[in-house]
Amino acid sequence: MDLVVFDLDGTLLNAQSQISDYTNRVLTKMAEAGIAYTVATGRTLHGAHAVVSGSGFHLPHIIKNGVLIWNPASGDYSRQCLLTQEEISKVLLAFTDAGVSPFIHTFEPNEHHGVYHAPVMKDYEHKLAAFIERERGSALKPLSAMPPRASIANFSGLGSQEAIDAIVAQIAQEEHLIAYGGPAFEGQNLYWLDVHHCDGNKGAAVLELKRDMGAERIICFGDSDNDLTMFEIADECYAPDNAKPEVKAVATEVIGHHDDDGIARFLEARFDL
Repeated sequence: MDLVVFDLDGTLLNAQSQISDYTNRVLTKMAEAGIAYTVATGRTLHGAHAVVSGSGFHLPHIIKNGVLIWNPASGDYSRQCLLTQEEISKVLLAFTDAGVSPFIHTFEPNEHHGVYHAPVMKDYEHKLAAFIERERGSALKPLSAMPPRASIANFSGLGSQEAIDAIVAQIAQEEHLIAYGGPAFEGQNLYWLDVHHCDGNKGAAVLELKRDMGAERIICFGDSDNDLTMFEIADECYAPDNAKPEVKAVATEVIGHHDDDGIARFLEARFDL
């Protein structure tokens, strides 16, 4: 059995961050043909569900870059790669040294996801806060409201390229941590950053799902750095034309642009749908 795994933003979704009607029709054909498919995204559960609902994504979802696997059939999480206290301290030190204020993402009792931040925020941090609130469907909370025993899944933040690069370099020295970053808002010297446990990556999560489902082959699609671990373990890996150069370089093939239904058009031909 093949398992097809999609990244969302910049890959399966169009420029409006939606699954187009054309792509939705192709997904329906895949489901009717018995082709298994799921999602591996950096989005939260709420953010992923908001865009894939109604498109036949019934298999477990890989979310938050592989930190969590959520089963829509049971509502349970089968994978949780959370940070230890020592790792949390090292991440906080890296953020402090670079002068970047972190957004702290938690996994709390009753499968609640929280995001916390210091009450005083820069203008651009308000923009990120608004995005997080739209994606999660609930309000960002002050750091003082964070439960003392909340498990921390990851840290994110915004800063200058120099500040973000400094954090990435410091995190790279830590064996069990990994950091992803990139340009945040067009026309500004602002970069975003996400830090989490090294086991919380898409590749490891896809392998776990492959084992649990008894799949034989992995076919994946992605456009950015956080997809590279998935590409490494896949039997076939495809990058849309808009993908980063380093992703295109290791892809089995570069296919159509994400805003031109490139993934759907490829799948239609690949599986003769």
